[in-house]
Amino acid sequence: MSVLRLPLRDWGRSYSRENLSADLIAALVVTVMLIPQGMAYAMLAGLPPQAGLYGSIIPLLIYAALGSSSALAVGPVAVVALMTAATAGSIAEIGTPGYQLAALWIAMISGALMLAMGLLRLGFVANFLSHPVISGFITAAGILIAASQIRHLLGIQTSGKTLPEVIPSIIENIGGIHWPTVLISALVLAFLIWSRKGLAPALRSLGLAAPTAALLAKGGLFLAVLASTLATWILGLDAQGLRIVGDIPRGLPPLALPAFDMDLITYLLVPSALIALVGYVESISIAQTLAAKRRQRVSPDRELIALGAANLGAGLSQAMPVTGGLSRSIVNYDAGARTKLAGAMTALMIGAALLALTPLLYFLPNATLAAIIIVAVLSLLDFGALPRAWTYSKADGAAMAATMAFTLVMGVEQGLAAGVGLSIVLHLYRTSRPHVAEVGQVPGTGHFRNVDRYEVVTAPEVVTLRVDESLYFPNARYLEELVQQKITENPALKHLVLMFSAVNEVDTSALESLEMIQAKLRDAGVTLHLSEVKGPVMDRLRRSDFLDHLDGLYLTQLDAMEALAPTLTRDTLARPRHEVRKPGA
Repeated sequence: MSVLRLPLRDWGRSYSRENLSADLIAALVVTVMLIPQGMAYAMLAGLPPQAGLYGSIIPLLIYAALGSSSALAVGPVAVVALMTAATAGSIAEIGTPGYQLAALWIAMISGALMLAMGLLRLGFVANFLSHPVISGFITAAGILIAASQIRHLLGIQTSGKTLPEVIPSIIENIGGIHWPTVLISALVLAFLIWSRKGLAPALRSLGLAAPTAALLAKGGLFLAVLASTLATWILGLDAQGLRIVGDIPRGLPPLALPAFDMDLITYLLVPSALIALVGYVESISIAQTLAAKRRQRVSPDRELIALGAANLGAGLSQAMPVTGGLSRSIVNYDAGARTKLAGAMTALMIGAALLALTPLLYFLPNATLAAIIIVAVLSLLDFGALPRAWTYSKADGAAMAATMAFTLVMGVEQGLAAGVGLSIVLHLYRTSRPHVAEVGQVPGTGHFRNVDRYEVVTAPEVVTLRVDESLYFPNARYLEELVQQKITENPALKHLVLMFSAVNEVDTSALESLEMIQAKLRDAGVTLHLSEVKGPVMDRLRRSDFLDHLDGLYLTQLDAMEALAPTLTRDTLARPRHEVRKPGA
C-alpha cells in the first residue's frame, strides 16, 4: 500500500449504519475520558488546560484521515507531556510566552521529523531501541510523573525535574500541606483506583446488564471531575486556598504558525527528535497490539506520516504534542470503535464542549487532575520487568537498570539519550562477538551439532565451525582470531570448514577477513572449505575472486565430511541413531 494513499478510500466505501452506531458510542465514551485527561496532561506539561483540549481536536481529525489503525486514540499522553515540560522548562519559566512558544515548536519539529521519516519509509529506525531500554525509560518516567504531581495532591510548592531534586523539595515544603487539598486528592484517588475494577460490578449489582455496566464504568473520570467540581463550588473550597483550573477560553482553537525563531528551533531539534521517537514507539506498539486482536495490520510508515501530520496540526492550533495513548486506545477498542471515524467524532464532540461547557470546569480542582495523572501512570509502572530481564539476560537487565537510573537521576531527555546509546552499544557488542560453534556429526544421522552440547563424532584432522551470525565489519576480526586459536590448539589440523547455514550477509570487511583467514591457513598447511552457503551470500562471493582460491565448496556439511573424512563419516552414519545432550548443556 502506498504511504500516500488515503485510508479513507479503503474503509469509507463499506461504511455501514452499524459501524456508525458503534463509532458514535466509542467516541462518546472516549470524549468523556479525554476531556479530563487532556486537561490533566496539559497541567503536567506546564501548559494551560485548553492546550490539552486543543490537542484533541485537529490532531484527531488529521489522524482519522491519514492513520492506519482503526482503534488507536491519538491525543495528549503522560510521557510526552513530561518530556515537553522538561524541554520547554530548560528554555523559559512555566506560564511565560517563551515556554508556550517552545512547546508549540516541539510539536511542530517532532511532527516534521516523523512526517519526513514516514515519507522516506524509515519506520524501521524505532526497532533499534531495545524493549528493555524502552521499558526501563517508561517506568522511570512514570515515577517522575507521579513525583511531579505530589505538590498538587498536597497543595504545596515544589521544584525540580529529577528525583534528587523533587524529593528534598517535598521534604522542605511538607509543613505547608493544605488539608482541604489533601482531602480532595485522597477521595478522588481512592475513587479512581476503586472504579477501575469495582465500578462495573457495583453497577451490575444495581441491575444493569453487564455490557451496559462495563460501558458506564468507563466514565469514572467524568464522575470524579463532576463530584470534585461541585464540592469545590458548593463548599467554596477555592476561597480556602484550594487551587482550581479557573477560566478556560471558550471557542475552537485559533490557527496560527508559531513565531519563527531559528535559534529556538535549532536548540529544540535533538529533544524534539527524542520526543518524536518515544511518541512513535509508544503509538505503534499500541496500534499493532490492538490490530492483532482484529487480525488487521497497521503500516509503520503510514503511522509516522499520520502522527507527524497530527503534531504539525497541534503546533498550528496552539496545542501540545500528541501521540497514541494506551488507556484511551483500549477504551476506544473496548467501546466498539469500528473505524477511524470514531476519532473524528471524538474531535467534534470535544470541539462542541469547548464551545459550550468550559465555564462548567471553572471550579475543577488541580488536585483532581493530579489524581487522574497518578492513576493513569500506574499502568506505566512495571517493576517486575527489571528482575525478569536480569534473569533472562544480564546485558538487557543492566541496560534497563542503567536507563532507569539515568532517567530518575538526570532527567527524561538524558535518560532516553542514554537508553538509545545503550541500545546501540548492546547491538554492536552482541554482533561483534558472533556465536560460533564447533560442530560434529550425530551418530546415525547426517546432522551436525555443537560439540559442547551433544555427544557427537569429530575427525581430528577436520574442524568445522558453524557461524551463527551474518559477517560484517564489527565481527569480522573476531572470526579471524577464533580461527587462529583453532590453528594453535590443533597441531593435527589439516582442514577447516566454515559452515555458513546461518550467514545471511558477508560485507566487504568480512570478505577481506575471509581472505586473510585463507592466507593464514595456507601458510599453516591447512585448507579452507565452505559448506551450506546461502544463495544471496554465494551471489555476493561470486563477485570477488575468493571462490577461485577456495579449496572446497560443499552443498551440505555431510558432503564436506564425506569428502574430507570419508571413512569416519560413513562409520558414524552406520552407527545406531541417537542424539544425546551432554550433562548440563
